[in-house]
Amino acid sequence: MLLNPREYDPAHFDAETRRLLRATIDWFEQRGKAKLAEDYHNRTFYADFIEFAGKEGLFSTFLTPSANAGGNPDKRWDTSRVAALSEILGFYGLNYWYPWQVTILGLGPVWQSANAEARERAAAALDAGGVGAFGLSEKDHGADIYASDMVLTKDGDGYRATGSKYYIGNGNCARTVSVFGRIDGVEGPDQYVFFYADSEHPNYHVVKNVVPSQMYVAEFRLEDYPVRAEDILHVGAEAFSAALNTVNIGKFNLCFGGIGMATHSLYEAITHAHNRVLYGKPVTDFPHVRREFVEAYARLTAMKLFSDRAVDYFRSANPDDRRYLLFNPITKMKVTTEAQKVIGLVADVVAAKGFEADTYLAMSKNDIDGLPKLEGTVAVNLALIAKFMPNYLFAPQEYAPVPTRTDAADDEFLFRQGPARGLSKVRFHDWKTAYAEAAHIPNVALFTEQAGYLVKLLTEAAPDEAQQADLDFGLALTELFTLIVYGQLVLEQAGITGLDDEVVDQIFAVLVQDFSVAAVDLNGKASSTEAQQAIALAALRKPVVDAGRFENVWARVRALSGVYAMNP
Repeated sequence: MLLNPREYDPAHFDAETRRLLRATIDWFEQRGKAKLAEDYHNRTFYADFIEFAGKEGLFSTFLTPSANAGGNPDKRWDTSRVAALSEILGFYGLNYWYPWQVTILGLGPVWQSANAEARERAAAALDAGGVGAFGLSEKDHGADIYASDMVLTKDGDGYRATGSKYYIGNGNCARTVSVFGRIDGVEGPDQYVFFYADSEHPNYHVVKNVVPSQMYVAEFRLEDYPVRAEDILHVGAEAFSAALNTVNIGKFNLCFGGIGMATHSLYEAITHAHNRVLYGKPVTDFPHVRREFVEAYARLTAMKLFSDRAVDYFRSANPDDRRYLLFNPITKMKVTTEAQKVIGLVADVVAAKGFEADTYLAMSKNDIDGLPKLEGTVAVNLALIAKFMPNYLFAPQEYAPVPTRTDAADDEFLFRQGPARGLSKVRFHDWKTAYAEAAHIPNVALFTEQAGYLVKLLTEAAPDEAQQADLDFGLALTELFTLIVYGQLVLEQAGITGLDDEVVDQIFAVLVQDFSVAAVDLNGKASSTEAQQAIALAALRKPVVDAGRFENVWARVRALSGVYAMNP
């Protein structure tokens, strides 16, 4: 289940997809770990990677929808292979995942646009090896798009744009920059606009890189930049929806970047720890070390299961099935914070080794905290998740089963998602089904009991009006809800892949603990009532302990020692 570059051969993909994924791995491996670390610590811009991607046609093949592929059958927007490349790039470091990620964001408003000329221009820029940038956030307003200071003033048949953007990845070199602004003198939603800009234009000024990193996260400024009619991508409410729908598309890749980073970190840590002798015995003989490795493995496996299953819902989405809109922020919020935990656990084991300049772990420890903060903070995504809670828990709807989606299809619905509203109306299939089918697994049964207490709280001690306005209380409640959704997709994918029940049981031993921790947090909130406190504390459970199960899962982790090490 875990990515291993030594054996990587995704047979479910077509020949060109396999070639490009393998070529990407080979480029990093031939370049070597010493060069990876040197460029990281010297903060060397990743120009060589962009050159490689352009030469191979990596971005243009994976990120050009079929409608703009010029008849090339290998070009399509296929979320399953986008996810696969995101994981590979994360495996070799956040700094190589990042230019891919922000190119995806930059292309989002273009591929959603009816502007055929702009679409052709973006496709040509990709073919030429170009990258994209998403000019949304600003220094003073962040991602508050209601308050944009990028102002367009009327100029004949077009406009002149003046203003600055901040935190813009690839903003120094992107040939396709989707810029959000507002039209001067227009009120209400009609003022908003997305337009196409180019970093090579003389009126486009790169101010600086705002981060001390290989990544170029630009502040750029447009001064009297000419915006022609053919540069306009969206206007009015459509521009607003394009911004949110682009983030819907882009945030999904964060989970796979985190999975890649955590996987490489686990390989490096287990190989080091299992071959290091302290006090006359291997480090992995210590019980606390084994516990941390087993927990890290369980969390990482769950991350992979949830995210892979979420791909299927993403690819099968349509106007009548928007379940992906819940699973998407959970991949962003939950999976990325799980990646933090996995890397933290293995870093605890290797201790001082994880600070050495020639280790991957030194890089991943430093960078992993960024993922939960990109494309909306954890709190922002939790607040989004809360909108789905009533229908998910209490109003299930019948749907045809969603198949595993690794077929070579173009996910064109992602670029016609429509207005970014109506989230509270999205319906879901019955979450209890997946839990019932796995009820024979001890910790799944225990977690199902805990889930019932959240339902009990919401029906017998529902938050009052003041609590509903209390974001701190709401976030704690949503954390419990998130764990239920997370467990559901973990179980669905475990069933599809035939994962051993012992591994599933170990995963849910972790989730039982996590639910208890979240319940204690809810109990302690300032506004929680006595009834809510009693229900929250009644949900506390100790995971079912099984020494044989633990040893069998530990054997799987131990077997990873020496399986992979990056070419020096």
